[in-house]
Amino acid sequence: MSYTIADLQYLMARLRDPETGCPWDLKQTSLSVIPHTLEEVYELVDAIEQGDSSQIQQELGDVLFQVIFYSQLASEQGQFDFSNVVNDIVEKLLRRHPHVFPAGTLESRREFAAPDDAAIKTRWEDIKQGERLQKSQPSVLDDVPQALPALTRASKLQKRAAQIGFDWRELSQVVIALRDELEELEEAIAIGESAAIADEMGDVLFSAVNLSRHLGLDAEAVTRHACRKFEGRFRFVESRCKELGISGESEPADQQLDLFWNEAKAAGL
Repeated sequence: MSYTIADLQYLMARLRDPETGCPWDLKQTSLSVIPHTLEEVYELVDAIEQGDSSQIQQELGDVLFQVIFYSQLASEQGQFDFSNVVNDIVEKLLRRHPHVFPAGTLESRREFAAPDDAAIKTRWEDIKQGERLQKSQPSVLDDVPQALPALTRASKLQKRAAQIGFDWRELSQVVIALRDELEELEEAIAIGESAAIADEMGDVLFSAVNLSRHLGLDAEAVTRHACRKFEGRFRFVESRCKELGISGESEPADQQLDLFWNEAKAAGL
């Protein structure tokens, strides 16, 4: 037997049934579900980056359940339901892809060559800006979510600002800007003023994100990769210490730890 989206909606409604539903699910609100949604999204990202197709399938189901959950909660409040969510996203994607659906309908097809990527991106942003104006959001920054991870939000803010020409023209300028921020951080550290140090550290990270963007890299993704790399190397160091009975707390162990770290790097970890 193969279940359908309708079965998932029915299951969700049963979980929220006031008399026979699940006590935990009945206690939830849209706000209380947020941490679980974030966790599920990150688990999906991890599965995708690991290339585990079976796990990707499972995590996609978990993310889909979050959408169904929020839709059920909204439906109970008379706000909207899952069909409204589907309708809205289809309407928006039709509107934002005139090069695929020229008449704005699912049935319409273009009778001309596809525009290049630059033209598509420009048109996409023009359409989004029109949508922002309809929502009384005149700034290109208005709909960048506050809840995004900091690195992702920094990159998105920078991309939006670049749309109106507020950006460095050359990669070398971005590198110089990052160096300038590092110098300002060093000055703040020398003074020893904690508020200034925190402020300058933020500028360094923001500039590092900008450099990633100009290199065509996703700052969030490369940072996750760096974390995985560090974790693999550190686990190797832990394992070697355990093999030789070395305690990291002892003074002479410092050099040995560095040697183990270099072994991990040489091993491609």
